Amino acid sequence: MLRTTSLFTVFTCGLLTLSAANKSRFTITESKGSVDIKVDGEPFATYVLDQANKPYLYPVYGPTGKQMTRAYPMKTIEGERHDHPHHRGINFGHEGINGVDTWSERLTWEELKQRGERWVKRSEDRMKALGRIKHRKFTKLKTTKDSAVIEQLCDYLDAKGKRVLTEKRRLTFRADGGTRTIDFDQDLIASDGDAHFEDKKDSGLSIRVPTSMDVTSEKGGTIVNSNGNRDLDAWSKAGKWCDYNGPIGGEHLGVAILNHPSSFRHVTRWHVRTYGLFTANPFASKQFNKNDPDVSFTLKAGDKIKLRHRFLFHRGDEKAAGIEKAWKAYAKQKR
Repeated sequence: MLRTTSLFTVFTCGLLTLSAANKSRFTITESKGSVDIKVDGEPFATYVLDQANKPYLYPVYGPTGKQMTRAYPMKTIEGERHDHPHHRGINFGHEGINGVDTWSERLTWEELKQRGERWVKRSEDRMKALGRIKHRKFTKLKTTKDSAVIEQLCDYLDAKGKRVLTEKRRLTFRADGGTRTIDFDQDLIASDGDAHFEDKKDSGLSIRVPTSMDVTSEKGGTIVNSNGNRDLDAWSKAGKWCDYNGPIGGEHLGVAILNHPSSFRHVTRWHVRTYGLFTANPFASKQFNKNDPDVSFTLKAGDKIKLRHRFLFHRGDEKAAGIEKAWKAYAKQKR
């Protein structure tokens, strides 16, 4: 009897140990209009679906629990920059797909109209081109032992609600070794006929960094890419990765965006501004430099392009965080 009990105890403890070992550190909680991701019971990010003309991540918390995105326009906080309200957290948009603009939003042009009469007509004309990236459905909300995964279908709609493009999106959240990462994998599919992508600098995958971190604030923020271009010189340059780091709440923190070799037009160019916009943009050339060729293209019906990026939130600068090493490890993964 004792032997049986002991074996049962060992077996039961083994199951409990195995269960604990396989338990995910992550939770995903879906509510109306958003999804919350937590790791070890602490907030990581909220994915907002219905508060703008495109989904976006806000807030996003880094490895020390600090917010890594500007709060505006979701919240108005003293000391932050209150420009470009379409720079919401982490988001994707394009200023011209079949003439449809999903980069800016109505609030962008309503605010600009207040600058004076010369802005009124321009703003009204631009609002006519506004479209949206609409969440259609989630195809997966899943936690694994070491990640949280969101898979989603999105429809790109013009001002009248006609679809011009479909996107399959996969977001993967991880926390490991003092960093947090978000893999942002996108398939853009010409699901409703040919889709023409214009050469636009205001396009791509973006994060708006906190004001205290931006270079213009002159508090110690800096931009650097994989080729060593810094600050103003980094704008429009190509690179395997780009990093924005600086002070947030008494700590020196940063975020890098890594561009995977399988991504469309790798090595990408960076629409990264000293005032805090940080965008991976493979869609622009001539709008970056009038002497460069126009890279507009038409995605034929049924075809797709892949965009593959990783946001890496870290302590310290790009050297302390080992961003080059992190990119090499990422580049070896099949995406």
